[in-house]
Amino acid sequence: MVEIKRETKETKIELKLEVNGTGKYDIKTGIGFFDHMLESFTKHSLVDLNLTCKGDTHVDFHHSVEDVGIVLGKALRDEIYPIENVERFADSTIVMDESAVKCAIDLSNRPFLVFDVPLFGKVGEFDAELTEEFFRAMVFNAGINAHIILERGSNKHHIIEAAFKAFAVTLRRALQTNSRAKVPSTKGIL
Repeated sequence: MVEIKRETKETKIELKLEVNGTGKYDIKTGIGFFDHMLESFTKHSLVDLNLTCKGDTHVDFHHSVEDVGIVLGKALRDEIYPIENVERFADSTIVMDESAVKCAIDLSNRPFLVFDVPLFGKVGEFDAELTEEFFRAMVFNAGINAHIILERGSNKHHIIEAAFKAFAVTLRRALQTNSRAKVPSTKGIL
């Protein structure tokens, strides 16, 4: 288990993360829709997550969402690397009603994000484009190469939730134990 505390002029975050968990969560960011997405991520990745964020939401949600991504990414990096005896690569497509989002990841310790999910407008009070800000902050701080691509969909809530679930399921699969893989790289280290 890893614990991280981070405080800036914009946010105060406390996080506890267990990658090999059961999907338990206690999440309070002050942003209802974002909490719901993080709960979906936790449930479907089987990661245990306790998270509180007190942010300057009177300005907007950007700082809180991005900073949670930063802290969650750092915690994932601490829990994942150096890796051995796991699959490393995985992908999944998650459907939610009319929406389908594909995610492929590489636990490469070389971060990159392809986010081909056009999102504009709001879901409740949540600015939909913050979804990309969250994933960028998380994968770059976690050292994960992630490609998240909208295959189809029109309802923003469904699209965003499918993206969070697709990343979660893909992460769970990439972390699947494979003792034959040893260090899953021709370089000998990740």
